[in-house]
Amino acid sequence: MPRISAFYGITIWMYWDEGVHARPHFHARYGWLPPRALGFVDEWALLHAGELQANCNRARDNQPLLAIEPLA
Repeated sequence: MPRISAFYGITIWMYWDEGVHARPHFHARYGWLPPRALGFVDEWALLHAGELQANCNRARDNQPLLAIEPLA
């Protein structure tokens, strides 16, 4: 699954090919996500909701995913 963003030591990976009933979604990797890091991920996801949806659409169409800007 491709890495689509990284910021503050957090990496974001998009998943979509996990079986017939899978829906595109992303995972944040940081080890354990303390509340502050989880807040960064939530903020990033809200800021980039349109780009995340576009990547979901690309995944459904078997197109390569695009990188998304990190949280500044």
